[in-house]
Amino acid sequence: MEVNGDLAKPRIVPLPNGPLYLINNQIPEKVEYLQNSIGEPAIAVRGVSLCRCGASNNKPFCDGSHSRISFSGKNDPAKKNAEDRRKNYVGKHITVHDNRGICSHAAECVRNLPPVFRLGERPWINADGADLDAIIETVKKCPSGALSYSIEEAENRDQNNRQPMVTVGKDGPYYVTGGIELAGVENWGQGASKEHFALCRCGASNNKPFCDGTHLAIKFKDEKN
Repeated sequence: MEVNGDLAKPRIVPLPNGPLYLINNQIPEKVEYLQNSIGEPAIAVRGVSLCRCGASNNKPFCDGSHSRISFSGKNDPAKKNAEDRRKNYVGKHITVHDNRGICSHAAECVRNLPPVFRLGERPWINADGADLDAIIETVKKCPSGALSYSIEEAENRDQNNRQPMVTVGKDGPYYVTGGIELAGVENWGQGASKEHFALCRCGASNNKPFCDGTHLAIKFKDEKN
């Protein structure tokens, strides 16, 4: 039987006021040890529920704590950390694009290339501060998709050679790579990548389901991961 290739890909569904449901495989399969009232085997897709309220005692998996703490998946626009607006920083050979409104503050750019990404300075990005290859390599390390770059007006936003993967960040968000579908989300932010992005798991982001770096401010900890 020929199967649609898209059905074999993983998918993430943010459940309302609940966990992130990671569907490992969208092809319905028989569920072992489960049947309906007339003895027919139950058929379902396979998946796991990942905590995004920050309170589970079985992180990264959901244990129902979102109900206990009355977790809300909604955001307050008045409390958003930064404006959703992409800015362009033009250099001689490369233009770096940046949207602070979707940044997860992993600080990969600042740590790896401080001559280009200069906290506290204006403009904070100097697109002529390092050689071209170094800038490209550093931009590619941005986990949230806030950074991208263009050369001769051709934008490079995604890394299309990566396999789908969700990585549990140390005391931080879920880092999603490889173009995993994120269902039901309309506001991705200007210039956002759908190939890689960071999803909140501390419960405190005001850009849910995306991470906005609030885990740093609240000192979110997950000793098991």
